[in-house]
Amino acid sequence: MNRRNSILLLLSLLLLFGAFAATRAASLQLGSKGDEVKQLQTKLKRWGYYGGNADGHFGPATQKAVITFQQKNGLTPDGVVGEATARALGMQLGGASSSANKGESSSGSNDAYLLARLVYGEARGEPYKGKVAVAAVVLNRVNSASFPNSVAGVVYQSGAFDVVADGQINLAPDSEAIRAARDAMNGYDPTNGCLYYHNPAKSTSAWMREKPIKITIGSHAFF
Repeated sequence: MNRRNSILLLLSLLLLFGAFAATRAASLQLGSKGDEVKQLQTKLKRWGYYGGNADGHFGPATQKAVITFQQKNGLTPDGVVGEATARALGMQLGGASSSANKGESSSGSNDAYLLARLVYGEARGEPYKGKVAVAAVVLNRVNSASFPNSVAGVVYQSGAFDVVADGQINLAPDSEAIRAARDAMNGYDPTNGCLYYHNPAKSTSAWMREKPIKITIGSHAFF
């Protein structure tokens, strides 16, 4: 091999290594450390998936929690927080937080789409006002000290919504669900502050049945 070919080979290897390093940098996995891991652990702990300390060290317990989250949310259960899992968690990797202002990739845009997915899963077939009401309940929870303080945190809180458990959260929302989510985010709240809702015809929760209903919209009772 002459010198020119050797240099070209070396450059190719360096480019491949750079691409590999960039891929690893854009994911969190076993052995990762830092503030993004701490953010990940905090979210998983808040939602009931992780019982350890948010110490910024991605160990076996964090990996197990990530796998459980992935399994319950229709994601590949590989224990690696890549782009899809990070998006479901409401995180942006590579030094950017979910609150970074990046146009269509901003937190607000991500929140609106996730909210629309929840509305589509929970309120398909409901009147438009009922769709907005479901979105408003999520936002009311975000603003309540009793719940996680982000849309993703509320939506993915363990046991909070059936559509997360059965995978419907991963369905693409229609235009009406997207519009309902945006209307709710713009301040429209048909429930006037409700934190809960259920379908009395289907609910098996004795706790919910005992609560006084504030308003009924479509098949959902809000309280």
